[in-house]
Amino acid sequence: MSDITQRVPPEGSNNSLLFITQLVYILHGLSMLIGLMTGATIISAFLFGWPSIAAVVLNYVKAPDARGTFLESHFSWQIRTFWYGMVWTLLVMIAGVVLMPFIVGPFIWLGGFVVLSIWVAYRIIFGWLRLREYRPVFSD
Repeated sequence: MSDITQRVPPEGSNNSLLFITQLVYILHGLSMLIGLMTGATIISAFLFGWPSIAAVVLNYVKAPDARGTFLESHFSWQIRTFWYGMVWTLLVMIAGVVLMPFIVGPFIWLGGFVVLSIWVAYRIIFGWLRLREYRPVFSD
């Protein structure tokens, strides 16, 4: 006989806010999938695709409602993933352009974008799994 435990949201949780948080992870996941299935990279689809842009807008609109709940860490995690990804992508692009005359620019781009794509995928998957367990992203 297997022991099946039912995951239950914390008492006083706002179901619509749970849905929005889940939707943001779904939209980011859709962007990652678009990056995998098309000529784009995961990081470019994550930063410039309409699903992720819609997700970030939802994050900023609904983040004040999440204050004081376990969802606050998810909203912070999602917003920081997007903006840190943007900053690191710009740095990789600049480094690639600067190092282009030394023939290593394309390798900087390739390596940087692969690493950033893995990092974004990790953050979205990890956050989503924590949400499914009704836990904050950060351990207490």
